[in-house]
Amino acid sequence: MAARMRWGLHQLLRSRNTSHFRFLVKSRSQYHTQGAGHSFTRPQLLPVTGATHFSVRHLSIQTQDTPNPRSLKFLPGKPVLGSGTLDFPSPSSAESSSLARILFEIEGVKSVFFGPDFITVTKADDDVEWTDIKRHALEAIDKFFESGEPITSVAVHPESSLSEDDDEIVSMIKELLDTRIRPTVQEDGGDVIFKGFEDGRVKLKLVGSCTGCPSSTVTLRNGIQNMLQFYIPEVDEVEQVEDEVDEINAKVFSELERKLQD
Repeated sequence: MAARMRWGLHQLLRSRNTSHFRFLVKSRSQYHTQGAGHSFTRPQLLPVTGATHFSVRHLSIQTQDTPNPRSLKFLPGKPVLGSGTLDFPSPSSAESSSLARILFEIEGVKSVFFGPDFITVTKADDDVEWTDIKRHALEAIDKFFESGEPITSVAVHPESSLSEDDDEIVSMIKELLDTRIRPTVQEDGGDVIFKGFEDGRVKLKLVGSCTGCPSSTVTLRNGIQNMLQFYIPEVDEVEQVEDEVDEINAKVFSELERKLQD
């Protein structure tokens, strides 16, 4: 039975077609996914003899809701990282990116996440309105891309890329994550990072819009876990984990929130 499952998995991965699974209970229409475009027009003077001419350049930034009401996805219409993702859970983690640092300066921003062609901004709580955050974020993103600065000063490596040291089971888990699961989650402004496999338990870290999302547990149990178990019988369960530094940042942020409320 296991051999048949492995054969089916290899056939699935070999096809590499464009269809993906949706894991979230809510449909896109239910959480109001939208493609609101925001155009920034900048005139550029061209030196032409005898006349003054202007070339108009348009940067249209789309905004899109995510399953997490505290996260908003910005699509600048051009590559952000190109490939891979970068998570900035706190201002102290944004040393490698001037754009992330600028976005953290906006009041109410809790975390920033970069994807291949999108930026996800997560606000601190439901009491913070999106209106001002969205306006300032659009201006910051537009100005940054006009500057031509690099998005980050560090190299970006795919977290779940296959390694020669991986055994057969880990290789299959990573293949399924990279080809079937992560692209779908990235469409919703987040990502799923492989953190280990031990005693039948797959350890995953949810980042971007997935962090603190009400649907994240459903995504793990009804989506990712069921799919991994179907193709890889050795998988017993999927567990959400956090890095030690993330846990420390979360505690510090919670303590700060408590002091502000007192």
